[in-house]
Amino acid sequence: MNLKENWLSSFEAFENKEDILKDTRKEAISVFEKKGFPTKKDEAWKYTSLSALLKNDFALFPETKNRVTKEQIRPFLAECDGYNVVFVDGNFASELSNFQTDDFLVSPLSDILQSSDNKTFVEKYFNQETRKDDVFTALNTAFAKEGICIYIPKSKVIEKPIQLLYITTDSDRAVCHQPRNVVEVGENAQVKIVETHRSLSQNPVLTNAVTEIFVGKNAILDYYKIQNDNLQASLIDNTYISQHENSNASVHTFSFGGDVTRNNLNFFHHGEHLESTLKGVTILSGNQHVDHYTLVNHAEPNCESHQDYKAILSDKSTGVFNGKIMVEKIAQKTNAYQQNDTILLSDKANINTKPQLEIFADDVKCSHGCTVGELNKDALFYLQTRGIPKKEGEALLTYAFANTVLESVKIPELEEYISKLISNKLEVNILV
Repeated sequence: MNLKENWLSSFEAFENKEDILKDTRKEAISVFEKKGFPTKKDEAWKYTSLSALLKNDFALFPETKNRVTKEQIRPFLAECDGYNVVFVDGNFASELSNFQTDDFLVSPLSDILQSSDNKTFVEKYFNQETRKDDVFTALNTAFAKEGICIYIPKSKVIEKPIQLLYITTDSDRAVCHQPRNVVEVGENAQVKIVETHRSLSQNPVLTNAVTEIFVGKNAILDYYKIQNDNLQASLIDNTYISQHENSNASVHTFSFGGDVTRNNLNFFHHGEHLESTLKGVTILSGNQHVDHYTLVNHAEPNCESHQDYKAILSDKSTGVFNGKIMVEKIAQKTNAYQQNDTILLSDKANINTKPQLEIFADDVKCSHGCTVGELNKDALFYLQTRGIPKKEGEALLTYAFANTVLESVKIPELEEYISKLISNKLEVNILV
């Protein structure tokens, strides 16, 4: 059997298929059965092939129970005082987590799904803002077993960041994890969340993650995704953000590692005078492939969105930016900006960029654009005449190129941590 047939058979044996999500699960698996895995014939996947990845026989329910210590996970956490929520091989690891506080509520998804008393929660939040026709979202919905549910109460300001860390340990075969997260930021509340996936395995690992975020009136969300995994790991990430009036939600995505990475980031507007920010830095080498697919749906008037994605590509790496701004007829006075800039450090590196505007309103201010080029040779020559070696000069220029994204990071320790990752990726020391 091929992978699709294996996973369909696995659903029949899935122990959770008759829980409080049973009807939702059955609808989702039928989507996968009908559509199968996406190919390059699908417009949304035109520039990303999964054929090599899907040749692996990924196990959906790995039984590995390897022990992980706090010392092992410390390098994967930003060195900042905060709350840690850790998962190991898809299972919540209470002994590695630290979120003892009365300021917000945290519950593993598995605990919620075990009781029919939580049916109201599920009906209100689970799978409400997702794209039901997206195959990987449907797969995650069908097999959702574990993840994290976070609730920030009304008017609570969480000063310390919440770090979500997903660790995959070494196993004797290819594995697939499908974490499902739900985050609600209450009215007037504020929170910062950092999400990291890291594999310790030498075998192929696929993570198919779905996160649904609900940002209430006047609330502020800052979400940071750090993607710096090993070359055996691939990530399909679907994030859906529902915003209400006067809210401010930002997502920063830093993509440095992994084999194939696909980021689907969707913003839905449900109120006026809100702001959405999408920023990303991608630095790739070797044969790495990262695909950013964004959607901002302006469905209410007087709202703003800002997108700024930078890519630095070397060797035979490939980057994709497929961004879409949709402005509904009612969404007058929309202010939307979208920009994708790429530096190619190799003749064999490749970028496919497709910024898009779809506007049905007539009183808007919208712009989009992209640039593709090399490092400025005159600037590099100037640095060399000042005694800076060529390699360090190239690193300084590329760092300056990415700094418009870094400068909006609101956690100083995290900014320093990401700067170190960039230095390691560029193989130089950069003092910032």
